[in-house]
Amino acid sequence: MIAEHLKQQMVAWRRHLHANPELATFEVSTSDFVAARLSELGIPFQRNVGGHGIVASLTRAGSSRSIGLRADMDALPIQEQTGLEHASVIDGVMHACGHDGHTASLLGAASLLAGDTDWSGTVRLIFQPAEERGIGAKAMIEEGFFENFPVDMLFAYHNWPGLPAGKIAAVAGPVMAAGARIAIRITGKAAHAAMPHQSRDALAAAGYLLTTLQSIAGRAVDPLQAAVVSITTLETGAVLNQVPEAVKLGGLMRTLNVATRDRVEAEIERICNGIAMAMGVTIDLTIQRTVLPTVNAPYAAEIAARAAEAIGAPVTKELEPSLASEDFSYFLSRKPGALVWIGNGEDLAGRELHSPGYDFNDEILPVAASWLAEVAKQALRANPDLS
Repeated sequence: MIAEHLKQQMVAWRRHLHANPELATFEVSTSDFVAARLSELGIPFQRNVGGHGIVASLTRAGSSRSIGLRADMDALPIQEQTGLEHASVIDGVMHACGHDGHTASLLGAASLLAGDTDWSGTVRLIFQPAEERGIGAKAMIEEGFFENFPVDMLFAYHNWPGLPAGKIAAVAGPVMAAGARIAIRITGKAAHAAMPHQSRDALAAAGYLLTTLQSIAGRAVDPLQAAVVSITTLETGAVLNQVPEAVKLGGLMRTLNVATRDRVEAEIERICNGIAMAMGVTIDLTIQRTVLPTVNAPYAAEIAARAAEAIGAPVTKELEPSLASEDFSYFLSRKPGALVWIGNGEDLAGRELHSPGYDFNDEILPVAASWLAEVAKQALRANPDLS
């Protein structure tokens, strides 16, 4: 059971961070705030890892094992509409995904572990920047995270609206999707709208392309293998009496495994080539892969579930994967581990993740901090084959 003073401290931390959000790669004040709290706790840390990232290390003699606990710090370019006293004071920026709560609860776990002598080994507290852009974890790794801060396993959580508050879902296998951004430019030949036969109609080609691409998931992919292709932006001319010369389309794709991702990418390319030939236009396609699928190692998921049970939290090992994406996947591609969901409570309309009405549920901070501390202790005591 977390002491009331620590709960209230975490609430204050979380609300401060919520009121002062910073976008990916700009987490300067957030990083300063985390560093100040770690200094107060007497925990050594290194700053500017992969941007504004911080890695703190707590070590107790008696074991050479090391476990990583990660929280993300960045906010989103969304105008907050909650009306809360602790609402964002930064115009057009808000914590609409709960990273304020993730950071506050990892600081709470740091406090718990610092005051607990019932463990041995090393716990790395990873405060990661730029998750929303899918580049923060990768940047930390490229700057030598695993070489400078060795870990045997890693754990993280994401709050989850729609799951009962404080319930923990620890699921083995894929839990979140691989992501990629799609950019398409169609170039044809402009003409007077009254003489369309003189054009090569890029906009008509875009119409065919739009509907065909969004049929990939239902017709070109095994229905048992989840995939999404969503075209979400279209830019073209603004002259009513002209067939435009060029059209730009943009969107995203998500899959739960690499094989399906490769199949979808090949299908997008095939469709673009076919429509370009049929319509007499040029289509330039760019697919920018952002993150890998987030896949929980079965053994790590079991440790995560045991930790949930140890703190008295309700736990489930059954929850459908999400086609949202998470750059914690880059850490898990290098070392085994698990990302769990901790219920944020009822998923109210207009208060979903990435919505202007969203707010992290402060009542789950004690559960989240307790689980983070306990999963580190459970993992340090375990002796899995990590080869």
